[in-house]
Amino acid sequence: SSRIGLIIKQWYQRRVRDEEVASAKAAEATTLKEECENDLAEAIPALEAALAALDTLKPADITIVKSMKSPPAGVKLVMAAVCVMKDAKPDKINDPAGTGGKILDYWGPSKKLLGDMSFLNSLKIYDKDNIPVHIMKKIRTEFIPNPEFDPNKVKNASSAAEGLCKWVCALEIYDRVAKVVAPKKESLREAEILVNKLMETLDEKRSELAAVEAKLTALKDSLKEKIEMKESLEIQVDQCEKKLVRAEKLIGGLGGEKDRWSQSAKDLQFLYDNLIGDVLISSGVVAYLGPFTTSYRSLCVSGWTKSCSECGITCSDEFSLSKTLGDPIKIRAWNIAGLPSDSFSVDNGVIVDNSRRWPLMIDPQGQANKWIKNSEKENKISVVKFTDSDYMRTLENSIQFGNPVLIENVGEELDPSLEPLLLKQTFKQGGITCIKLGEETIEYSSDFKLYITTKLRNPHYLPEISVKVSLLNFMITPEGLEDQLLGIVVAKERPELEEERNALIIQSAANKKSLKEIEDQILETLSSSEGNILEDESAIQVLNNAKVLSNEIEKKQIIADKTEREIAQSREGYRSIAKHSSVLYFSIADLPNIDPMYQYSLAWFINLYIMSIEQSNKSKILEKRLRYLTDHFTYSLYKNVCRSLFEKDKLLFSFLLCSNLLKDRSEITEEQFIFFLTGGVGLENNIKNPAPEWLSDKSWDEVCRMSELAGFGGFRKSFQANIADWKRYYDAKEPQKIKLPEPWQSKLSDFQKMTCLRCIRPDKVVQAVTNFVEEKLGRHFIEPPPFNIATCYQDSNPIMPLIFVLSPGADPMAGLLKFAEDKGMGGAKFNAISLGQGQGPIARKMIEQAAEEGSWVALQNVHLAVSWMSELEKICEDFTVDQVNPGFRLWLTSYPSPKFPVTVLQNSVKMTNEPPTGLKANLLQSFTTDPVSDSSFFSGVAEEKAQHFEKLLFSLCFFHAIVQERKKFGPIGWNIAYGFNDSDLRISLQQLQLFVNEYEHVPLNAVTYLTGECNYGGRVTDDWDRRCITTILRVYYNTDVVEDNKYKFSPSGVYYAPPPGSYDSYVAFIKQLPPTQLPEVFGMHDNVDISRELQGTKLLFEDLLVTQAQTGGGGSGGATMEQILNDIAADITQKIPDMFDIEDAVEKYPVKYEESMNTVLVQEMERFNRLCDVIKTSLINLQKAIKGLVVMSDALEKVSGSLLVGKVPELWSKSSYPSLKPLGSYVNDLVARLKFLKDWFDNDKPNCFWISAFYFNQAFLTGVKQNYARKYTIPIDKLDLDFEVLPCDDIDNSPEDGAYIKGLFLEGARWDSKKMSLAESLPKILYDTMPVIWLKPNIAKDISTEGKYVSPVYKTSARQGQLSTTGHSTNFVLAINVPTIKPQKHWVLRGTCLLCSLDD
Repeated sequence: SSRIGLIIKQWYQRRVRDEEVASAKAAEATTLKEECENDLAEAIPALEAALAALDTLKPADITIVKSMKSPPAGVKLVMAAVCVMKDAKPDKINDPAGTGGKILDYWGPSKKLLGDMSFLNSLKIYDKDNIPVHIMKKIRTEFIPNPEFDPNKVKNASSAAEGLCKWVCALEIYDRVAKVVAPKKESLREAEILVNKLMETLDEKRSELAAVEAKLTALKDSLKEKIEMKESLEIQVDQCEKKLVRAEKLIGGLGGEKDRWSQSAKDLQFLYDNLIGDVLISSGVVAYLGPFTTSYRSLCVSGWTKSCSECGITCSDEFSLSKTLGDPIKIRAWNIAGLPSDSFSVDNGVIVDNSRRWPLMIDPQGQANKWIKNSEKENKISVVKFTDSDYMRTLENSIQFGNPVLIENVGEELDPSLEPLLLKQTFKQGGITCIKLGEETIEYSSDFKLYITTKLRNPHYLPEISVKVSLLNFMITPEGLEDQLLGIVVAKERPELEEERNALIIQSAANKKSLKEIEDQILETLSSSEGNILEDESAIQVLNNAKVLSNEIEKKQIIADKTEREIAQSREGYRSIAKHSSVLYFSIADLPNIDPMYQYSLAWFINLYIMSIEQSNKSKILEKRLRYLTDHFTYSLYKNVCRSLFEKDKLLFSFLLCSNLLKDRSEITEEQFIFFLTGGVGLENNIKNPAPEWLSDKSWDEVCRMSELAGFGGFRKSFQANIADWKRYYDAKEPQKIKLPEPWQSKLSDFQKMTCLRCIRPDKVVQAVTNFVEEKLGRHFIEPPPFNIATCYQDSNPIMPLIFVLSPGADPMAGLLKFAEDKGMGGAKFNAISLGQGQGPIARKMIEQAAEEGSWVALQNVHLAVSWMSELEKICEDFTVDQVNPGFRLWLTSYPSPKFPVTVLQNSVKMTNEPPTGLKANLLQSFTTDPVSDSSFFSGVAEEKAQHFEKLLFSLCFFHAIVQERKKFGPIGWNIAYGFNDSDLRISLQQLQLFVNEYEHVPLNAVTYLTGECNYGGRVTDDWDRRCITTILRVYYNTDVVEDNKYKFSPSGVYYAPPPGSYDSYVAFIKQLPPTQLPEVFGMHDNVDISRELQGTKLLFEDLLVTQAQTGGGGSGGATMEQILNDIAADITQKIPDMFDIEDAVEKYPVKYEESMNTVLVQEMERFNRLCDVIKTSLINLQKAIKGLVVMSDALEKVSGSLLVGKVPELWSKSSYPSLKPLGSYVNDLVARLKFLKDWFDNDKPNCFWISAFYFNQAFLTGVKQNYARKYTIPIDKLDLDFEVLPCDDIDNSPEDGAYIKGLFLEGARWDSKKMSLAESLPKILYDTMPVIWLKPNIAKDISTEGKYVSPVYKTSARQGQLSTTGHSTNFVLAINVPTIKPQKHWVLRGTCLLCSLDD
């Protein structure tokens, strides 16, 4: 190798010498080349300038030169030079000087050259390097020295000549230089040849050297290869050993995952197979089902699942939104943040997480609010309201910085400026995502989130809002609430258990999250590892560490799961109280449907629940403890809710609690309960009534429908077979307390027995319900606690307003002022203001001042300040414990108003303070309150007049009690329920005292007028009520009262004016009066108690019904709601005949001067046509909507809701004559009315008119008078109607004048056909049918009412209508003079009237 090295060294030395020689020669050649280039540098610019000049020439310039006839000398000179350059021969021409000789002329050849099209181009490509010597010689001798051959001079003659001149000059310079450069170029060429030869020799030597080096390299490579092979084998041995170790780790580590991952793979495959269908259904749920309840969502999902299967789209049999789109770890985090763990709430969370639109959550209980605030707390959530002055600024900042925003407590309308945000109308501006909000364009962060919540329970959002947001029903579910309540009771009863459970939930969530992360890490490591995993040391280490951690977590999780099961088992012991309490909450949740003021928040409910847990009796025995807790909380809730309910709703609430608890225990079915409230729905009963003489058709229809209910099988047949037994039951004074005929007494439950009573004796339902509640819940649930302002005050705090919910006749201010005095808050510390126009700012200032000073503020009549209610809401929301003085209280009084802020109602202490019920209680209140209780007032008259004053004072107080108590009898008492109150009594008493003192003899007429027409009568708007109140007052304000020592106020003599005595003797007399009174004291028949009780039953059922979810009316035999609706709609549509042909009617009964009834008939037909059109159209559209052919509008939904519970839809009522009949009776009545008109049209005017059949009765009555007036030419305004009651129920001939009418019913009396006079009603017979009445037009002044009762005629038993310009109600038809033996005042006090139609 050293020899080879020596040879190579010699080669290198030789090659270096040769390279030096070659380099020297190359340097010489380079020097020569540079000299040539330097010489040429002089000529090249000139040449380039000449060529540039040529470029500026245009063919037109050449043409100008060519066309010159006698060109200037300069042009000819330049063209001569060009001809020489082009070696063109001159022409010989005669000498123009006239010498006679010939001269050489270049102008001729010049023109030929110029005529050549390629002339300019030939100049440009001129061979400048090989210009012949003779040409250049001639140029240098003849032209260059010539002073005229100068481009600057030639320019004046022609621009073309200038360029050509420059070109010639440049070529001359170039040629001159080129002659010098040429020898040098030759030397350069020779030098380059020599260099090339030397380089070739050098390259050959280099090649030889490279070959030797290649051999050397090959030898070295061979050696290296052998060494590497040896090292490689050593590494492979080492790696093999390591792989064996890693393989052991991998098998040991991941081997345990095989079963779990195999199952996961199987599950994933199942999910993958069902992916399309599940995602399709999930999309539907997210897009459409947000606003709906859990049951409706399930219904839709099962329908969609079925449709997917039919279309061949695979989907899961048991679809779950949370499994398809939810992340278990995320869901667990939501639950920890306050989202209820029931499936409905979790699905809501998933919808919020996956919806492309911002969520608007219907959240009356604040569940969503709490969850959003907790889960977004870390992201710095901003909580705003539309009422905040800076809410838009907060929103803009959050959008820019990407912080979430929660807009809470929105109404049914959203701020229009939010529209771009709701529609996500972002755009790019300068590469930045922006959005326009109002007038401002702001940067939009992709991290921004918007949440909207409303406290409204059942808001109606317009479609234009619904399509911009994701509407979500976040109403709490029974399951969700049950879980919350269970957590609370366990936390209070077994705090260690709940703490351990909560810690376990958090630990379990963390464990599952860690396991998921580990699993992801393992999968990522396996997927990212390239080649053989056994060669990746770091990957194996990661997998090994993950597995160790995973094993630790799994062990912890097994222990946690076991502990959780043990805790769950212990917690389940308290499940019963949680479930019971959940039922109670949902019993109060629907109370706002009865009255908008009955609002109770979930927070308030939970607070009450916690108080019960703390205050109820303790016991170590769990069953006993739960019983104590259940009883305590149930009564505590009843007591707290009761004080905010009106008297009429207290029994209803007790029954609602009772029935809901029984439904929860499956002791009552939903179908039975709804039947109890509605009596079922049926239009026509073809089974004959077996006892029409005592059993009404309505009751018989209900008995038949009841027989179809579960548990009542065979009831109808048994009833028909045992009529006598059921008659005894019907006739019983208190049927609710006696046994049913067997086998039903032993066969039916208590509730089912009450259902029987509902059908046969509905008037006793309220007493039966009272007994039922007492038996099931206890006596204290039918005895509401008395109103106590001090208790309410104790339950309040400075930031919680106290609200008096007003009712007519109640004025709590006097009591409040007295309480304020007792508490030391009277005088300047108590400020009151009655709200109205412009009072808002004053009230606000008052509240702010009082909150600072710790005084009390009372805002009266808040319901009148609707526009200020939002301001009130904001004021109450801004109250904080830190800022408000502990002594401050805000008192509010308001009549029920749907506009009253829900948040204020939910976070307040509500109280109702109604006038006392019962004569005794009313009298006692009058005597124990100002002014009667004031001794200076009671003894404020001269001694000789004291007897008169005391007697009249007691009479007036009795009158006050009577007018108040008459209200409970409904329309028989007063047509309109007036709000007579203590202020009416107070002013009347003061006036009485004044008149007694001022006059020797009491001016009874004046006192009667002031009291009856002004003080009390001032409230009375109905003429017939005014007649009634003055008649009543005459009973109590008369000379007999003063003169008779024991003047009787009732026929029985139980009530009388006591003899004069001290104030205490009067109070003692009142206290010994019976607690309840008979109708006789009001001058009424005993039957009014039945009317009152029926009215009470009807009201109870109506109010209970609005607290129930919409459902069928019972007795449907398992049919679906759609089927029931379809059947009802089809049945009614089929029953109603075709519309009247008005053109035919006008043609057959034209307008005649002598026959007004023709016009009456045509007008009635038109009115009924309009009504029938509304009914038929709505029913046809309803049937289409059920089939999905048209949209189920809000109006149609209301129609369907009414049909299901057997009520006449409001849509029909707006176009209908007044009617109180249930649906079935209404339809039958309508068909009968239409038949009456059809018979009239077909068979001419009837002999006897069914007056109740008319839509507008007054038109008929006017027609009767008009016919008479025209016949006898008497002005119609001088006429009135006289009446004669005929001794028959129908008549075959028509009268000469006037008209016969039938179809009227007497209420409050009966018709004695023997005496032909009004008589007392028979027991239990509320209405009596009047015989035919002859309407006899006569001169008004000739009509006598002697021996007659002027009875008002009403269209329905409600009597009340809208007050018309005539002073009468729109329900009023006319007054009929009915013969009577008894004085008119007897029937006025009885509330006697005639009715066109009954309620059944």
